Amino acid sequence: MDIPLTGVKVIETALETMPGNPGVYRMLDEKGEALYVGKARNLKKRVVSYTQINRLPERLRRMVAETAAMEIVTTHTEAEALLLEANLIKRLKPRYNILLRDDKTYPWLVLTAGHEFPRLAKHRGAQNKSDVYWGPFASVWAVNQTVQALQRVFLLRTCADTVFANRTRPCLLFQIKRCSAPCVGRVSAQDYGALVAQAKDFLQGKTSAVQKELAAAMQQAAEKLEFERAAALRDRIRGLAYVQGNDVINPSSLGDADVIALHQQAGQACVQVFFIRGGRNNGNRSFFPAHTKDEEAAEIFSAFIAQFYDDKPPPPQILLNHAVEEQSLLEDALSLKAERRVHILVPQRGEKAEVVAHAATNAREALERKLAETAGQGKLLAAVGELFALPETPRRIETYDNSHIMGTNAYGVMVVAGPEGPMKSAYRKFSIKSVITPGDDFGMMREVLQRRFGRALEEDPDRNGETWPDLVLIDGGAGQLSAAKAVMADLGLEDIPLVAIAKGPDRDAGREWFHMEGREPFQLPPRDAVLYFLQRLRDEAHRFAITTHRAARSKKITTSELDEVPGIGAARKKALLLHFGSARGVKGAGLKDLEAVTGINRATARAVYAFFHPGVRMDE
Repeated sequence: MDIPLTGVKVIETALETMPGNPGVYRMLDEKGEALYVGKARNLKKRVVSYTQINRLPERLRRMVAETAAMEIVTTHTEAEALLLEANLIKRLKPRYNILLRDDKTYPWLVLTAGHEFPRLAKHRGAQNKSDVYWGPFASVWAVNQTVQALQRVFLLRTCADTVFANRTRPCLLFQIKRCSAPCVGRVSAQDYGALVAQAKDFLQGKTSAVQKELAAAMQQAAEKLEFERAAALRDRIRGLAYVQGNDVINPSSLGDADVIALHQQAGQACVQVFFIRGGRNNGNRSFFPAHTKDEEAAEIFSAFIAQFYDDKPPPPQILLNHAVEEQSLLEDALSLKAERRVHILVPQRGEKAEVVAHAATNAREALERKLAETAGQGKLLAAVGELFALPETPRRIETYDNSHIMGTNAYGVMVVAGPEGPMKSAYRKFSIKSVITPGDDFGMMREVLQRRFGRALEEDPDRNGETWPDLVLIDGGAGQLSAAKAVMADLGLEDIPLVAIAKGPDRDAGREWFHMEGREPFQLPPRDAVLYFLQRLRDEAHRFAITTHRAARSKKITTSELDEVPGIGAARKKALLLHFGSARGVKGAGLKDLEAVTGINRATARAVYAFFHPGVRMDE
């Protein structure tokens, strides 16, 4: 392709003042959005390669053509540059980088501190330095399995502190031998502390030491003829033996490690990650990085690992089934992040190789499943294109719906589907801003479409981007279709196909009517695969609309006029509501009544009174 000289000139201009230090560079388009983020040991030497157009692959040529500006950030070392690069790629999602599609937080196991009887619980989000954490786990299911094992063996409490403080008799968990009932004094603080210590040893992989300790205690109890206690210890030993099985799924010799395997097929890649902690498998998860077909496994792997550990601590060992680019640099960067040495290995034999091979098999099977699902999705999209006489198979279908109660908390939503199924990152919510007459669904739809496509025209007037739909589905009948057509005509977008899906008689699923311009309304056979597909799109939009509306309604219920009073925070709001019973009671209270509330000083009382009684003179 012919490369406009503007992109090359932008890079050449930036090179004039670019240092030879380690750092990160960003290629930006005309809107200031990141096209590509890269790192370098020597910024100037790395970036100058982008001016040598004939040596670049087609993908990077397109990137240079779109480059309108450059930004750089220098770092002390190349390892720091690698960490910063991974962070920026995850945050900015540049379309010319390999992207890890991972926006989920991972669950952890926590043992709370600050209580005489620590609590075992699941945890997500920010971590408290005083508590003890184990993880991460691949899923909530994996955490639940570990919690059940710890309850069975170590009898630790899982109830909240408020429940613990108000118990008067043991709960069901004590009856089924899953808790030692510290809430009602069935175990002393000292003995409970011993249980906590054993649980910590178990989670750190010291299972044999715990097993020996329990066996010795059982023997001692039997010798003292304390048969009930010996039986309880025997049950705990059996529970420990049940969860201690060693095989390729639970490789005890690994300690703490992540096993990561990549499989490529048909221009796509799957990365499978197994979390091994304390010699036990904390679950596994599949990832499908976004990349171009010509990128090699080593390049994909390196980008994946850097981004994967951007928001989580790397373990001491990372086992791979392929070599990665710049392995020593990646080890240095992860070691810097973990504040201890991290080793990246590609094992060839022994238990580690078996575990990696098992992960590779899972990666292959997961990718084959995804390819099969994508193929099925492609056939459905092709059938949709034929049904509605579209010029080509749609790659982006947008479905619209709205939800409200008598015009209140009104929201419209857009859900998007493509060749790989739902595109949830493209879903959008529209809080209706205009005054809606109760039941005016047409007015809501008009506003949603005007805002969605009006903004799209502002951002991409030439319609060159990938965010333009090939088909728009509207939940409704002929009236909704007419309203949508009028909006699109006003915007000059009459060429975007519109279809309205009306519910059948008695809202019967399977008897829907389809309305589109130039055709009489029609139905599909009740068991038609395309009908099921279109129903799923409509139902997904309806689900998203309902959950959005409910969230807005719940938020409004939990707010009050007190939230608008200057100087009234959560504590003072609570004090006022407890004293007067409601916001209405606060509103009707006199100045002296407000001053009598605990925690409300004279100045605050005057501010509250003035807010609810504007213009009323208060005597000094």
